[in-house]
Amino acid sequence: MHWPDNVVPIEESLRAFDALVKEGKVRYIGTSNDTAYGLTKANETSKRLGIARFESIQNNFSLNNPRFLDELSHVCKREQISLLAYSPIAGGVLSGKYNGEFYPENARYSDYMLSKSTRLNSQAARFVNEKTLKATERYVVIAKKLEISPVTLAVAYTKQFDFVASTIIGARNAGQMDESLAALEMTLSEETMNEIKAVQQEIMYPMG
Repeated sequence: MHWPDNVVPIEESLRAFDALVKEGKVRYIGTSNDTAYGLTKANETSKRLGIARFESIQNNFSLNNPRFLDELSHVCKREQISLLAYSPIAGGVLSGKYNGEFYPENARYSDYMLSKSTRLNSQAARFVNEKTLKATERYVVIAKKLEISPVTLAVAYTKQFDFVASTIIGARNAGQMDESLAALEMTLSEETMNEIKAVQQEIMYPMG
């Protein structure tokens, strides 16, 4: 379920998913972009009805958007539900390529800022703003100290937690993949995680 549906009752959606599982067309079901309340209600409903439950949740999670840690991470750990983290480098912002004076050409949010679409302008403002750029500057310093790319640091962070089953990376070209894949076998030290936590406490919720 890509977005929570506020019109169709969750029971109806879950019964439809359960039918697909019973028909052998789907192995497991998951939700996306949901809240702790929504995920808990859905899985308690599945338990009450004795039907397939959401085994995963796919939400935005990154250095610049750690909100998942507030409540959803607790639900996932207690209920054994896996996070599939998307946008681990915050749409490219955590690469450090954006700053207050220069926005790169042929980059997503550079294009969005020039768009006449209110929706795209709003999304660009959420990802590229004073707080996200300030936080990214701090993460770039941490990455330099570790002698790794800020992209590698960002991807490694999202796969650091025990409730994360997979991190969904993306790239505009094959050359961008190397820095993300470098995080595959990387585990950040407690010292590094504490440095990251300090930034997140100082610059809270850069993406709102």
